[in-house]
Amino acid sequence: MDTTPPERATEPHALVDQLTQLLDVERIDTDLYRGPRQPGGVGRVFGGQVVAQALQAAQRSVEDDKTAHSLHAYFMRPGDENHPIIYRVVRDFDGRSFANRRVIAMQGGQPILNMTASFQAPAEGLHHQFDMPDVPDPDSLVSERDLREAIRDEVPEKFRRFFLRARPIEIRPVNPRNWFKPVAQEPVQHSWFRVVAPLPDDPALHRAMLTYATDMTLLGTCMLPHGVSWMTGGVQTASLDHAVWLHEPFRFDEWLLYTTDSPWAGHSRGFNRGRIYARDGRLVASVAQEGLVRVKD
Repeated sequence: MDTTPPERATEPHALVDQLTQLLDVERIDTDLYRGPRQPGGVGRVFGGQVVAQALQAAQRSVEDDKTAHSLHAYFMRPGDENHPIIYRVVRDFDGRSFANRRVIAMQGGQPILNMTASFQAPAEGLHHQFDMPDVPDPDSLVSERDLREAIRDEVPEKFRRFFLRARPIEIRPVNPRNWFKPVAQEPVQHSWFRVVAPLPDDPALHRAMLTYATDMTLLGTCMLPHGVSWMTGGVQTASLDHAVWLHEPFRFDEWLLYTTDSPWAGHSRGFNRGRIYARDGRLVASVAQEGLVRVKD
């Protein structure tokens, strides 16, 4: 089997097709799957990719009447972009209302991530939610890609290819930050995001793609009060764990608001939370993550 990834796409539909293929884990045996490599990926695997592929493996082992409502993942080792990732699913529980799956992501015979996911059959119950923040509509905002292009000449050569490449997920920040000249500010961010082309009517794929995207912008929130950025050097960052709760149906080819905050940082770690709203104000998902934020000497 040729595991060489294709060249990275640049057109919107092709970018989304590549992301869809990236999350289309291959079944190689009962409860054993292989996740493809990121096209053009170099170095460490993006954490959102590993979590999303693990979710896809778990979703394919559960009856269709149950949908994922939460997942909790721990990163143990960095993934290597030069190799595919193997996912082993363990069926811990299958009940009438809930099911539980454990997923172990492996490269070179060593685990790089452990994840537990819970699934629930449809049910009615009490309902409340926090209101969506009052922020500008995405149509009035500039995309992050255009913001990056505007400072093309300021980007160091070693970052330029990665910084300016076309991406399958469009982000429109409410208050854009300066990646290379960060200033201390409140640890809160608001960004609209969605995939750049329409998706098929596959709720499991929409859940996986949203999970992939929840690792974007989140860890940077805890660095905002300190005026540092991974682009400025002098700081080492890595996701340590990641949790997602899926509350309501949504489409990820429609605008969603990602609101993040960081209540605490210390001991070379930063804690970050996220709330994701549909454009109609429904809270559709929540996120939490702790990450390594180590200032280099």
